[in-house]
Amino acid sequence: MPTDSPADSTVAAERRADLERRLAAVNERIAGATRAAALDRSPELIVVTKYFPAADVRALHELGIRQVGENRDQEAGAKAAELADLDLAWHFIGQLQGNKAKSVVRYATAVHSLDRPSLVTALGKAMRRENELREQAGRGQRAPLATLIQVDLRDEAQRAGNDGGVGRGGAAPADVQQLADLVAEADGLELAGVMAVAPLGADPAPAFERLAAIAADLRANHPGATWISAGMSHDLEQAIAAGATHLRVGSDVLGPRPPVL
Repeated sequence: MPTDSPADSTVAAERRADLERRLAAVNERIAGATRAAALDRSPELIVVTKYFPAADVRALHELGIRQVGENRDQEAGAKAAELADLDLAWHFIGQLQGNKAKSVVRYATAVHSLDRPSLVTALGKAMRRENELREQAGRGQRAPLATLIQVDLRDEAQRAGNDGGVGRGGAAPADVQQLADLVAEADGLELAGVMAVAPLGADPAPAFERLAAIAADLRANHPGATWISAGMSHDLEQAIAAGATHLRVGSDVLGPRPPVL
């Protein structure tokens, strides 16, 4: 069985040290923002590992990370299979096509990007099929899929001009309650809360405050929908101040993206 060369081992050790340093800096930022907001506990950190190798995810696991996020189903599924020996929760945070639902439910603990009724239908159908297959194989049913409604936080003028949201997805705030009701009634889905990305080029603080208000309205009808997934490398402090429960941080932990071949 091949073993790593001394050079490979040195590179791996250097990469782990770099990840450890970066992760410590992000955790310090989170702790500082939590103190500034006078919160009892820090939000959960989801490290977004898209484009980075499974070896980085394994190193992050050694450093205490248990929540990882991915944007692309093919990449996420391959990593989840390679790292099946680790106790990781996989969060799908990218825009999701309905025809990928069957694949995503095989590995994902949560989907953060539900933004339309047809996707509720696709995920519910995929969950029913996944549990049927597990039953046929003599395996237990999987846990319900934590499902977050992605909210488009742009104002009406920005949405009309598609300003600051190209390719980002998200339901209009007025549609959140209807989507929530559909999720709550769907087989195998568990309404977890809301997710959003702050509009590009705008102050994220007011956007995240709007998201917090939307989340509060949602909890009035669905008390279990407590997640607020908001905040990335550049705006996690503003997200924490607005009450985010889950942060999605990639580049500040992992560094610049490797070239995509």
